[in-house]
Amino acid sequence: MPERNNDNDVEATFSLVDDDFTRSMWNYSFKILYYILLKERELHFKITVENTDRKLPLDFQILFHTYFKVPNIYECQIYGLQNCKYIDQTDKNFIKENDKEIVVENFIDHIYCNTPEKLTITNAVGGRNMRILKYNFPDTVIWNPWIEKSKKLRDFGDDEYLRMLCVEVGQVSNPVKLVPGAKFEAKQILEVFPRIPPDEM
Repeated sequence: MPERNNDNDVEATFSLVDDDFTRSMWNYSFKILYYILLKERELHFKITVENTDRKLPLDFQILFHTYFKVPNIYECQIYGLQNCKYIDQTDKNFIKENDKEIVVENFIDHIYCNTPEKLTITNAVGGRNMRILKYNFPDTVIWNPWIEKSKKLRDFGDDEYLRMLCVEVGQVSNPVKLVPGAKFEAKQILEVFPRIPPDEM
């Protein structure tokens, strides 16, 4: 259950351990701890994955599926991915390189590799700016289904693509590999702030 800590922030820890149900879909031994901390202007996520098998290695990909509700997708810019190479999943997985801030104007499904620890989104939640800080997550996925794909998604309104932006941090281009007994740990912080410092543009 969520609790308030000594700073009056709200925190909670969730856990998942393999069982017969998980093994029917993914036959590995593991333990996952997922920690969330809610502050006045920040939301912290921390995940720990442990390979509990005594003999077999554990390989996996991981993404935090962070969907931002935005006022207008055309008015959002994503800074921090300039000069990053990406896998274009809308174009036969060709490797390309980005040279400027990202403005979503059509269907996008890109895996940006070796991205910096700090990203910035303008005109995000409630028209405010959002800073993403990430640790031990080398990749960043940018996704928006746009017009045609929105119509095919059952739980997605036909015009909701105009008011959402998916920025997912994780590790997908090269899977995480854990030897028996090893742990993987990573973290993301979402921070709301009013103005963008010049060095983040």
